[in-house]
Amino acid sequence: MAHARFPGRTANVAANLTSPVLGRPLCSNGTPWILYLFEQCVDNVWEYWSVVIGLISMFCFLLSTLPQIYEAYRNGKVEEAMSFGFLLFLFSGDLSSLIGCVLTSQLPIQIVTVVFYIFTDLLLISQFLYYKIKNNSSKKRPMLKWLCFLWCGASTVALLILPKFITDNNTSANTESASNSVEISGYACGYVASIFYLSSRFPQLYKNFKRQSTEGTSYMLFALAMMGNGTYGLSVIVVLPALAGSKQAFILKHLAWLIGSLGVLLLDFFVSFLFLRDHHFTKKGIRIKK
Repeated sequence: MAHARFPGRTANVAANLTSPVLGRPLCSNGTPWILYLFEQCVDNVWEYWSVVIGLISMFCFLLSTLPQIYEAYRNGKVEEAMSFGFLLFLFSGDLSSLIGCVLTSQLPIQIVTVVFYIFTDLLLISQFLYYKIKNNSSKKRPMLKWLCFLWCGASTVALLILPKFITDNNTSANTESASNSVEISGYACGYVASIFYLSSRFPQLYKNFKRQSTEGTSYMLFALAMMGNGTYGLSVIVVLPALAGSKQAFILKHLAWLIGSLGVLLLDFFVSFLFLRDHHFTKKGIRIKK
């Protein structure tokens, strides 16, 4: 199910990891640290590297928005450089992923990670609104900064409460039909999240083409996202030789997020081209006419 910008494999949080009678671990040959952190029995090299590459992908996504937050703070041109549509679609995609993670009972680390993603989205949106209002106003508004901070704080608290609230509601529905319905809804959220992620790049591409510049945006935002999406796809492909079941069923299970990740990766190559073009002209001392 969806794991924010890179959806990890469906968590088979096995009730069979330990014997209900003897209390002995059934995953005797599994990697201890993976079993402890993710409750996943990994006993071959293909699955081991799939998990490691997946963690690299998660790390890339966790860091991806931080360079842009710093760049916006440094130059104060975020409302000129960033497309609000990009930020809005990114936030919507992460929010859909959070709902999907909760509905399909993903591991706590997955829910905590996607909450962090949404928090960084809120920081970017707050910066955008703050500088847009500040730069368009002739008078300085000292309370504006604190209102943005309060909004981020309130949103963070709400995000921390939301997963537990939804989980408690889902726990009360124990029937098999209800469980299947919730799981289907969760996977539907994965497709919705992928659509949002794909849609997020088009407003930013359009804005860069329109102003013929990438000034004010950090390339590391897109470079780390490319690394995250690329390593996510690799983490899914690497595990295929170790699968005992149907490989087609496994691919179909992750198809929504593979489409989203690899599609965004392709679009980010176009974003990279714009950055390389600007760097080329800047190095030659040529300024592109806006």
